[in-house]
Amino acid sequence: MAETAGLEVVGRTWQRFEHPDPATYIRSGKVEEVDMMTRDLDADVVLFDDELSPRHQRELEEAFHEKIKVIDRTALILDIFAQHAQTAEGQLQVELAQLEYRLPRLTRMWTHLARQAGGQAGGSGGGVGVRGPGEKQIEMDRREIGRRIATVKEELEKVRQRREQHRAKRQQTALPVIAIVGYTNAGKSTLLNRLSGSDIWSADMLFATLDPTTRRVKMPSGREALFTDTVGFIQKLPTQIVAAFRATLEEIADADIVLHIVDATHPNAREQIEAVDDTLAELEVDHLPRVMALNKVDRLPEGEDVTEKFDPGVTAIPISALTGYNIKTLLMAIEAVMERYLESIHVFLPYDRGDLMSLFYERGQVEEENHKADGVSLLGRLPGRLFPYFEPYLVAEEEA
Repeated sequence: MAETAGLEVVGRTWQRFEHPDPATYIRSGKVEEVDMMTRDLDADVVLFDDELSPRHQRELEEAFHEKIKVIDRTALILDIFAQHAQTAEGQLQVELAQLEYRLPRLTRMWTHLARQAGGQAGGSGGGVGVRGPGEKQIEMDRREIGRRIATVKEELEKVRQRREQHRAKRQQTALPVIAIVGYTNAGKSTLLNRLSGSDIWSADMLFATLDPTTRRVKMPSGREALFTDTVGFIQKLPTQIVAAFRATLEEIADADIVLHIVDATHPNAREQIEAVDDTLAELEVDHLPRVMALNKVDRLPEGEDVTEKFDPGVTAIPISALTGYNIKTLLMAIEAVMERYLESIHVFLPYDRGDLMSLFYERGQVEEENHKADGVSLLGRLPGRLFPYFEPYLVAEEEA
């Protein structure tokens, strides 16, 4: 992540503890050690692979020598997102997350003004009317950021409503929806390009794409399906990111199947799978049927069986999105899972509802068809989310 953000890592260290230090997160001895390391290595940034509280950041920057800037994991991810946000929606989501992250950290930015006020800024002994310019500036900035947060949320709500309208239109087409999820840089956009023949921008970097993209894909059976690419997941995904991108991630909730892409060559692939599982659980979509694609097998030694490394409890197919290896097998596995989750239904359709009859044949399995004077009786299996279309024509058990 540091390299993606444009930083050069010149050193690293770690400390094991049960509870963070209330003031500086790491213990005082480690603070001194890191300070010496930054001087010896001529570093100007100290990056923490965890989320720091505003107090931790303030105390650490005061403890280190003047030129050091302290950045935590959340700020780093937000910086990467800001670099890669291309659409208006993506930029709004990143801005909201940044504003909500910065708001409680404003005090640290104006301590120099507080000192100029003789220690009265924000102090209990100052009294009304004699507070320093530091606190005045903080309050002005806090109000301004609060107003901007409210504006961005209003704009994002409009985006969310438009996205809901688009999803409703997609549902009217009654095509199955497959949401592509995975750890960042697992190859989701490359796979969507391979499946659909499109040229969605993809790159070998973290969070290369932030905005969901949907494409039609022809399945081996001849039917069509909609595949939707989503923002990449990552371990310890900051709560601000999940909240800001919830409208985007809602695309997953409307899917019939989750296609989980895994970089099979990554040394921490198991941990990345767990990170994706945790995020899906947080979004309350971990109940959806799932297929796993073990990607980038073209980079593995010839003859290596990558499936032996994983026991995901779901259908897992080794593929190469780059070369196209085993893509047809993956699509066949997705169709098999679709059929496995079809639900039984019995309907009687009037002859003027030929659209629903076509939908039944396109999306489900017809097991019995009986023509009568005023319509057609169909007994078979359909995806559960299509049931509302057929609800007025359900045949009760006693009638059957």
